[in-house]
Amino acid sequence: MHISLRVNGEQHMLDVDSRTTILDALRNHLGLTGSKKGCDHGQCGACTVLINGRRINSCLTLAVMHDEDEIVTIEGIGSPEELSPMQAAFVRHDGYQCGYCTPGQICSATAVLDELEKGWPSYVTDDLEGAAQLTDDEIAERMSGNLCRCSAYPNIVDAIRDVAEKRA
Repeated sequence: MHISLRVNGEQHMLDVDSRTTILDALRNHLGLTGSKKGCDHGQCGACTVLINGRRINSCLTLAVMHDEDEIVTIEGIGSPEELSPMQAAFVRHDGYQCGYCTPGQICSATAVLDELEKGWPSYVTDDLEGAAQLTDDEIAERMSGNLCRCSAYPNIVDAIRDVAEKRA
């Protein structure tokens, strides 16, 4: 099937099998290997990308479902020469440990701060009418889809708080 994806600001025309996931399309068709294949069941979050501004486990969604969609991967968030504020905070707070889950963690963390700015509540948000606050419970709930086998969670939380404070 022929599909068109806008990935990290660049338009791509792909010919994919209808069973190809977004993760496999990114990695195998476009050579964007930043998003990792972890569990391949949507449980670890290593494959998290942003599709039309929302976090998605790219191993669980088919590429043909996203024809004409806008996708941002870790390669689109920043580069080794020009880290995004979240990437720099992960380095500063040693939130990356072995690094395997880091691309998905950074994509999620970036989206978490955007969700909070938009006032989107989470499962643990107390006041659904007011703005959600960046509490430890909010961060834990919103990042719960991303597992870190090195248990760098305190450092990841510190990195997210660091970026949130600099945005305020």
